[in-house]
Amino acid sequence: MRKYSTISIPVEVKRVLEKDKGKESWGEYLMKLYNDSRIYRKKKAFQELVKLLDEEDLRNIEIESKKFRENFKLRT
Repeated sequence: MRKYSTISIPVEVKRVLEKDKGKESWGEYLMKLYNDSRIYRKKKAFQELVKLLDEEDLRNIEIESKKFRENFKLRT
């Protein structure tokens, strides 16, 4: 059996979220929001990083990444 928890939020916030979630369960809806937020933050961080790097930096990263993968060996 699953355990459940209650969280307190302002009524207006619940009203807005309830309208958006539709027929989804609260658990499914909140996990979707969480995952969407994580993806957004990762994409935003990547876009900011790309702004900082020029073409030469990106080429060097690609070259070093390939070298690393070719030479990587697990210790036994």
